[in-house]
Parts: sequence; C-alpha cells; structure tokens
Amino acid sequence: MTDTAALKRRVREAIDDNDEAILELAESVHAEPELGYKETETTRKVAEAFRGLGLDVETELAVTGARARAGGAGDTEADADEADDEFVFALLGELDALVNPGHPAADPETGACHACGHEAQLANLVGAAYGLVASGVVDDLPGAVEFIAVPAEEYLDLEYRRGLLDDGEIEFFGGKQELIRRGYFDDVDCAAMIHAASETPEREVSSDFSSNGFVGKTVQYEGRESHAGGAPEEGVNALNAAMAGMNAVNANRETFPDEEHVRVHPIVTKGGDGVNVVPADVRMESYVRAKSVDAIEDANETTNRALESGAMAVGSDVTIEDFPGYLPLRTDETLVAAFDDNAREVIGEDAVHGEHQHVTGSTDMGDVSQIVPAVHPWTGGFEGSAHSTEFGAVDEEMAYLLPAKVTASMVVDVLADPEKREAIREAKAGKRSTDEYLEIVREMRNTREGSYMDA
Repeated sequence: MTDTAALKRRVREAIDDNDEAILELAESVHAEPELGYKETETTRKVAEAFRGLGLDVETELAVTGARARAGGAGDTEADADEADDEFVFALLGELDALVNPGHPAADPETGACHACGHEAQLANLVGAAYGLVASGVVDDLPGAVEFIAVPAEEYLDLEYRRGLLDDGEIEFFGGKQELIRRGYFDDVDCAAMIHAASETPEREVSSDFSSNGFVGKTVQYEGRESHAGGAPEEGVNALNAAMAGMNAVNANRETFPDEEHVRVHPIVTKGGDGVNVVPADVRMESYVRAKSVDAIEDANETTNRALESGAMAVGSDVTIEDFPGYLPLRTDETLVAAFDDNAREVIGEDAVHGEHQHVTGSTDMGDVSQIVPAVHPWTGGFEGSAHSTEFGAVDEEMAYLLPAKVTASMVVDVLADPEKREAIREAKAGKRSTDEYLEIVREMRNTREGSYMDA
C-alpha cells in the first residue's frame, strides 16, 4: 500500500528546498508582463525551469506556450502498451498579462501588467513540478503528470489575435481552446489550475464553484455623413442606431432567467469622427454571458435581434460578428475534495471555504472542464480587486508557495488512489468529446448583417 503521507512530505520538502527559485520566477514574470500569444520571454522562463528539472520541453504549442511530461511509461514496447491506458493529470498555468496602464507594475509601452495573478499560476505550476519531479515522487506513482504553460487566457488585444486568425496561425482567440483543438488534451484524464482571488489577503482557498461562459461580438453600424448642424436630415446617424440597439438590449434584460446569470455589457469603441459630422461609422464590442451553453445561445440571439433593431429603426446598415468566447466551468467533486483535504493539511483547518459558489465572470478553464474533470481553486494572498490598479500579492508564501504544495499533494492523492482515478474517469466519460466541444464553439462564430439604408 502506498504511503501517501510520506510521498507528500517529500513533495513539500522539495518545494521548500526550491522556494527561492519559485519566488524568483514569480517576480521575474511579474516584472516583464506580456500579452496573449506574445508571451515569448515568459514561455522561455517556464521552459528553462522545466529543463532544469531534467524534463523534455515542447514550446510554441500555440504560437507560444510550453509543456513537459513527467512520470508514466518509459520507452520499451511493454511501457508503450501500458501508456495507452495511462492516467494523465494535467497541471496548467497561464502565461499572459492583461492591460491596465494605471497599474504600478504596468509596462510603460504596452500597458500590460499581471493584475490578475497569472505569475502566481506559473509559480504554482513550476512549484508543483519541483515538488513532484525534484523529489522523485512522480516516479513512485502510477500515471503521468503533464505540466502545461498556456497562452492567451485574457480575452483582449483582439485586433492582434484577429490578424493571427486571418493568417491561419490560430483558430481561437483563447489559448486553451486552441490547445484543445491541437490535441494537447486528447490523452488527459483531468486538469487543475489555481487562480488568485480578489480582495483575499487571508490564507484561504475556495475550490467548489461554477462560472459563466460567453460569446464575444463586434458590431458596426454604417450610416451616412452630413453636416450635423446645417443638414442633419441628409445623414443617417449610426450613433443613434447604436443607442437604439443598446436600449433594445436593455428592454430585454427582464426576460433573462435569473438562474442563468445572464450578463450583457456592450461598449462603444468608436462613436463618430467629429462633433459637427453626423456619425456614419460607429463600432461596439460586447460579451453575452450565461451559466449554460443553451442560455448563452438564447441570450445571444435576443441580443443580436435587439442590436439589429437599432439599425432598422434609424435606417442604417449593421454587421454583427460573433466569436467563440469561453464555455461555462463546473469543477469536479473528486478533485475539489482532494484539493480541499490537502489545503486543510498545508494551510490550516479553517482555510477552505466549502460552500459552492457561482462566478459570473468567465475563464477558458471552463472549456477544459467541458472535456475533462477539472478544478480551478481561488487562492488568497492578494489584495485589491482583480484587474484593478490595486491588485497585487501581499503574502508571498500564500500567493506563490503554499498553493503549489497543495496542488502537488492533490496529484499524489489522486494518482495513488485507484478509487479516485476511477471516479475521475467515470466523470470524464460523461463529458463532451473534443469533436463535440469543437462543434459547439465553432457554431458560436457567426456574422449577421442588416441593410436598411435607402430601403
């Protein structure tokens, strides 16, 4: 019988032995933030840490990104046969930053900063690798661990990503979606990744939750320019069309079911060219979020109809382009229990917030959870609201080290326990296949056009 307590002690000691390297990685990533699909230096830093552990590393998974596998079957023919049914646990960390030029750690040229704690995810990923690999524990366990540094979680810098899409370098704006498409999760049985919690300086975690998914959209209203003071009647005011469309969206909000947590939040990115010219080119962006795929689809159809009605009312043209956002996340109960048990051991009995929560934001970890059982705990050690100028780590041990100990210990418990592995594989059997998943997200891509000018 496997002595998991002894294995976990070795894991945690190895993390302690390498704590300076883990903290240095977090500090270096925080100091050099890079946006999605541009994380070349961040990828290099993570890959270098993996190679330092003697692991073979693959890079450029989807423009950027890195992965390494430890443990599992070897190179003999018998090992290869065994590998066909090998249990694979994937640990993830996100490489990219977001844009907040006002953040004290923002890059002065790009405005990029780690105001969402992705440097903590990479510390967790690399820290868990130290714990499992440097200790030798991964070789004493059945199955393998896949360490994956993932690009492009933050859904932004869309003009750049649209260029990558047009050039055929990516199909999806989200990094995990792109990795799923490229087959990197085809032999994975379950996946885990932490996330920094907003306004939680305390040493606590929360792992049992679900989240909204969303579809992203761009909207362009096209009217006719004229002198706004001298001859407004000769123009077609595209800004009025946009305002009417947004008001129509607002008129539908009471029809969205409360239990689906629908959120629609459009912004105007171009409102016209000059105050004395009737606006003829007005552009908007929006998300439509909800708790389930069906609710996203229903709310999106309602929203598109409302946005088109603004063009109909004013007599402008409109083009609405929908892009796959992220699918809803639901954590796996076996992984939640394993993470929480180890959090109580490592951090303290009162560290775990056990009640289920629904989060109305979105993450592409939701896409991963559609095809394999997953856990995505929120961890403390951070002050300020995520994405804000005040967000940052205030307890480095909690932010960067303790979650790695919990994560690596969870991996030990899962791989060492046949019942846990069986429960996870049963849960995976109820998930969507990769092909089914891709069919759903590809159907989110749609263009809707309405031509009402001079009709």
